[in-house]
Amino acid sequence: MSARRVRWELTLLAYLAAGLMFFPIFWLFLTGFKSEAEAIAIPPRLFFPPTLESIQEALTRSDYGAHFLNSVISALGSTLLALLLAVPAAYAMAFYPTPRTQGTLLWMISTKMMPPVGVIIPVYLIFRDLRWLDNVWALALMYTVMNLPVVVWTLYAYFREVPHEIMEAARVDGASTAQEMLRVLLPVSGPAIASAALLSIILAWNETFWSLNLTAAQASPLSVYVASFKTAEGLFWAKMSAASMIAILPVLVMGWLAQRQLVRGLTFGAIK
Repeated sequence: MSARRVRWELTLLAYLAAGLMFFPIFWLFLTGFKSEAEAIAIPPRLFFPPTLESIQEALTRSDYGAHFLNSVISALGSTLLALLLAVPAAYAMAFYPTPRTQGTLLWMISTKMMPPVGVIIPVYLIFRDLRWLDNVWALALMYTVMNLPVVVWTLYAYFREVPHEIMEAARVDGASTAQEMLRVLLPVSGPAIASAALLSIILAWNETFWSLNLTAAQASPLSVYVASFKTAEGLFWAKMSAASMIAILPVLVMGWLAQRQLVRGLTFGAIK
């Protein structure tokens, strides 16, 4: 088998995998432009007269703006706090490792493998006793705890590849630890910080489980807004799809604009 044929087959396989992953998003956008009758038609219709009725309904509901603002506050607030905590943690583990560093990193990432439903009762009781339920800043704190392991790992993998000679030169010149991070490490770590921030924003923006259980009317983000289209009267597929489309558009655009930084930050050091 020639190398050219293998290359073509791998390319075709990659396009097929990309198509399979993109199809749910494509169908979501398609359903958002359907009427409710078209959305539940059997068999599903690929061609139909498009309408903006569902999108207008999703945008003109009185609580859309409040949900959008809550999503912005919780996603950006949690990302900023996660970076403030993760940068010094990743710096310490990358440049001053100890025998327990790898164990700490494994323990941190292992918390992402635990299903959230396993800890919902104690977390809910803590939030209730602290009167943090239905509080957007408390939700941002929860998102910070949820995304901190991913941010630390992303930054740690990048920091470990930064030449130590740069940091040693800064120390020889009399730089303090804070100056090393702020004036030397951070300027050369833009791709890693950008990718970590983008990942954190996406994970927080799309999170549903904690927002459904820890918020009600005042602090609920767009994920709860989308779920509100499932009512006692039924499931409004077209309106829910339109609301979901509106909710994911910001992160889709952000990911598209920052794709180079994201790929560079996630793959730095993977290929020598």
